Amino acid sequence: MQTSLRAALRQRTAFGLTRGSPFTPTKQQFIRTLVTKKYTVEHEAVSFNDTTGLGTVYITNYAQKSLGDVVFVELPKPGTEVSLGDQIGAVESVKAASDIYAPVSGIIEEINNELETQPGLLNKSPEDQGWLCKIKLSNTSEMEELLSEDAYKKSYES
Repeated sequence: MQTSLRAALRQRTAFGLTRGSPFTPTKQQFIRTLVTKKYTVEHEAVSFNDTTGLGTVYITNYAQKSLGDVVFVELPKPGTEVSLGDQIGAVESVKAASDIYAPVSGIIEEINNELETQPGLLNKSPEDQGWLCKIKLSNTSEMEELLSEDAYKKSYES
């Protein structure tokens, strides 16, 4: 008797039914998140998450290699409203200094405070650990105007 009861419970669980009341289906919610990466000719990039509406801004790997060892990063303050093309910070390295421009318009929601004490994160992991700031986009259609990865690579290879 117990083995047939266990088999019945396993079968109900396999069909998405819970152990609560008989034949009560569980609700499974699926959230699809689309992350789009786009680039500027000035070597900034933005990774846009359509679920949160946030774009994570970083410099490209090509930019960090060109700069050399980064020694200082200046970032905007959270809450700052920026427009496409506005200067939002600067990067200084042993070779050069370079301004950072907003690849999209919106409000700075968060900055990467780790860069204040560890600017070298831009060299080690520009996209993952060395991201610069997160912008809540005010106009998501601006993403369409930015370069795809292939178009970006062609912009500096030519």
